[in-house]
Amino acid sequence: MTEAADNGPGGVNVSPTGWALLGMLSGGDELSGYDIKKWINWAIRYFYTSPAYSQIYSELKRLERLGLVSSRVEGGARSRRMYKITPEGLAAVTHWSNEEPVEPPTLKHNPIMRVMLGHLLKPGRLREVLAEHAAYAEQMHQSVATEVRWSADQPAWSYARLALQWSEQYWASERELALRMIKDLDAVERTFDESAEREVQFPVREYWYEVERRIAAEQSTDGKAGADDTDPHG
Repeated sequence: MTEAADNGPGGVNVSPTGWALLGMLSGGDELSGYDIKKWINWAIRYFYTSPAYSQIYSELKRLERLGLVSSRVEGGARSRRMYKITPEGLAAVTHWSNEEPVEPPTLKHNPIMRVMLGHLLKPGRLREVLAEHAAYAEQMHQSVATEVRWSADQPAWSYARLALQWSEQYWASERELALRMIKDLDAVERTFDESAEREVQFPVREYWYEVERRIAAEQSTDGKAGADDTDPHG
């Protein structure tokens, strides 16, 4: 995600990735773009989009133009550029962390999209997709569990460790959900095959509009019931 928004002190224009980079620099230590990418791979990739090296370097240059980070070249023949957050950058990311609205997560789940379109997949293909996803989730779960274990002895990483512990549980849940869906596929396939025999099409326009009307009526009834249950005397 690279779109920017005026969401810092004085309307400073920083992208979501830029805020993440400022957050990683907020400890005050100098970091190279390579260091930052390694840090992302260590922790952030388990719960946030992992930018490519090219995006990291372009964002760092942009943050420097905004005066939110400074840089210097370190070394000789094998020199590298080191970045450090400025007081203005620390103020901006602190303001963003405390004052800006926290957007809900946006889920883009490609394996579940394949499940949604299961009627198009070849026999057995959906099981392969879900098995691959379960294996990937297990790989992520094992990897983040290692990071949790190795972060235990560093008090300064306490918040990072809490995020990693959440990630550990998340990926374990992803694995279990994928395995459960594989078990449920037999029943789903039987149900779908029976509908095909009755020449039921997907999606059925009239049906979905009818469902929408029923849900609206149900919510209206529930709201009225809730109002009727209210004690007028408190």
